[in-house]
Amino acid sequence: MLIIGHRGARALEPENTLRAVRRGMECADFVEVDVRRSKDGIPMVIHDATLERTTNGSGLVADHTIEELKDLDAGAGETIPMLYEVLDLVEGKSGLFVEVKEAGYEEDVCSLLEDSGVLAYFVVSFQRESIRRVKELLPDAKTGLIFSRIDRDPVRTALSIRADALLPRWDRTTEDLVYRAHRDRLLVFSWTLNTREEYGRAAAIGIDGFASDDPCAARDYLQREVQ
Repeated sequence: MLIIGHRGARALEPENTLRAVRRGMECADFVEVDVRRSKDGIPMVIHDATLERTTNGSGLVADHTIEELKDLDAGAGETIPMLYEVLDLVEGKSGLFVEVKEAGYEEDVCSLLEDSGVLAYFVVSFQRESIRRVKELLPDAKTGLIFSRIDRDPVRTALSIRADALLPRWDRTTEDLVYRAHRDRLLVFSWTLNTREEYGRAAAIGIDGFASDDPCAARDYLQREVQ
């Protein structure tokens, strides 16, 4: 199974910072970051639409320029990274999951990915239109549909938008879902797994990988317990 460092390694370092990405790369096969756009159209790595939870700023990310966002403390003296900074950091060292949080800036994300040296990446989103658009822009890019609500047929939904993977929330991940996804050649990456019991169950039902807030603990478990 592949281990994906969730927001870099958010249990170990301030989430979605370069510091967290570096820590995640120590143990994970891929690191995952979230992307939103600044007021002046720069793809920024931050999870929430607002600044309060993860920085010393306030208000909407989309209402602030790159200069304003870069002045904020994102934890431990880190700044909010631009996507291209993350791409430069992981190039040649790790795979990358880029989650597009809102539709409308897929072209910017795809352009940065295409110009980067990152060879192993997935563009993932809850937004179906974002996945469709990414496939139009980069037909060979790997994409994934994230979901947390019960979908009548998530496999069919993913196939309809040409996604390559399903990313169900862990409590939506069943052995039957994994079977049906694999039958149609879809990968399954679940989120977010942080306990030994969850790691063991994930191995038992045959998912392809999972996101963890502490990818180093997950790596240690898999090396010790899963052959």
